[in-house]
Formats: sequence, C-alpha cells, structure tokens
Amino acid sequence: MRLWPLALALAALAALPPFIGSYAVTLFTLIFFYAYLGQAWNILGGYAGQLSAGHAAFVGIGAYVTAVLSLRVGLTPWIGMFVGAAAAALLGAIIGYLGFRFGLRGFYFVLLTVAFAEVCRIIALNTEAVGGAVGLYITFTGNPAQFQFQNPRAYYYIALVLMTGATVVVWRLEQSRLGAYLVAIREDEQAAEALGIDAFRCKLLASVLSAFLTGIGGAFYAFYQFSLQPSTLFGIPLSVEIIIRPIVGGAGTPLGPVLGSFILSPLAELSRSYFAATGWSGGHLIVYGSLLIAVVLFLPQGAAPFVARLARSWRMAR
Repeated sequence: MRLWPLALALAALAALPPFIGSYAVTLFTLIFFYAYLGQAWNILGGYAGQLSAGHAAFVGIGAYVTAVLSLRVGLTPWIGMFVGAAAAALLGAIIGYLGFRFGLRGFYFVLLTVAFAEVCRIIALNTEAVGGAVGLYITFTGNPAQFQFQNPRAYYYIALVLMTGATVVVWRLEQSRLGAYLVAIREDEQAAEALGIDAFRCKLLASVLSAFLTGIGGAFYAFYQFSLQPSTLFGIPLSVEIIIRPIVGGAGTPLGPVLGSFILSPLAELSRSYFAATGWSGGHLIVYGSLLIAVVLFLPQGAAPFVARLARSWRMAR
C-alpha cells in the first residue's frame, strides 16, 4: 500500500474545514465517524470473518457509560471514554467467549450478537438511572474539558483523528502475526487449527479489540449528539449502518471501510434530504438497496480491491 497518496489525502482533509460551510463540516464528520466504526467492525467481521450484527451494543455501552460518568460523577469524557470502551470490551469478551467456546459460526453467531444488542436495549429502556425510555440528555456548556465545543470544526478534527487512528491500527494488524492468523482462520478455521493456530484465543482478541474501539466511537457519539436514545444506540439499524460500510468498501482491507463511508454517507444524507423534500419518505432506502445489489453483483469483494486493481493497471500502462 502506497503511503504518499494517503498522506496527501489526509493533509487535504485536515486543511479543508476553513473553506467549507457548516453543512459540509457535519457531512464530513459523519463520514469519518462511520468510517471509524466500520474499521472497528472490520477487525472482527472483515479479518476474523465473524459476522457481528450487534455492534450497536458496543456503541451504546461506550456512550452510556461515558455520559453517566460525566453527568453523575463529574468525570471528564476524555477519561470516561476509555472506561466506556473498557466496558464495551468486557461485553465483547463475554460475547466472544460464549460464541467461540461453543463453536457458533455464521448465522448462529449473528443471532448471538443481535440478541445481546437487544438485551442491552431492553435494559436501557427499563433503567431509570440512565434515562429509561425517555433517554439521556447532555446539557451543552461548550466546555472543551467536557468534550463540548462551540465550533463544530473541532468535532470534524476529532473524527478525522479517530478514523486515521483506527485505519493505522487495522493496517498494523494486517502486518502482524495476529492479523495473519485471523485471515487464516477466516479462510479455513479447521486448517488453521491443524497448523497450530489457537483460533479461540485469536478470535477472542479480535472481539475485544473491535469492541474497545467501537466503545470509543460511542463516547464520541454521545457528546456529538447530546442525546442518547436506547432504540437508536442499541438498535439493529445502527449495526447495519456500521456493517455496510466495510462490505461496500471491501471487508478485510485497511481502506475498505473508509472508502465505503465516503461512498455511502454522502449518498445517505443527500438522498434523505432530496426524498424528504419531495415528500417521498423512505426513498433513500431504495437508493441504498440498489447500491448494495450492484456491489454484490459486480463488486463482490468491495470497492477497495477494484480501485487497487485499477491503480495497478494504470501504473503498468505508464
């Protein structure tokens, strides 16, 4: 993977905010945020091949723990986010242990992750300490020590750092021995175990790391939206939003979730605004579905491998 084009693109994104409006800043912030969550899912779903459809649970745990510590204890979110991420990692360890110890694969592992997300949603809905069905609301003070900023461009840069950091983590993972083990497990778990790879341990590590990073994303979500709703944070729609970015961009690749988010996030926002203005609610879902069908039919490995092949062909032609 050539680094200079990526460094150039990162520098351009870092220099962009002064030249764009508030709506574009919000749009790019969402692109970076969902790319970050997609990268976190990519560790477990893309490299380890364990299809989790309940990653919203880790987002919700990270968001609620960080917000409650800030509102009830006064702990700054800059520290509380790591406590929330640790709580999400603990949940990831529990899910991973139950799923991998009992050999759940495919649809059975998907159902396990969805079930845990639903359990978390129901608990949050019926627990008054975290707002119950009404939800939890954070009062905006604009205090940077409380992860609150008057200028929305601050969230832009934080989301950019999160996306870049997660991409570096995934890239380093791909170069590491653990990454090679995860790919081997994804391709043929029985053959990998026959070669001496501890599949249970590797998949559990992937689950914990993926959940930890997702929990940090949940903390960002809490103090970016200032509103925590159980059905939104723990719901299946959020898990689907996380999953489809790596699938469209290319699961199991370092740039797949980023490319997928740059394709899907603007498409989702612009199509939602367009169809809302025309009075055709839900039309953006048709656009989403059509794109997913096209990717499955024509780019089954995602957009990133296709772009890489085009780049190699262009270099060879030169």
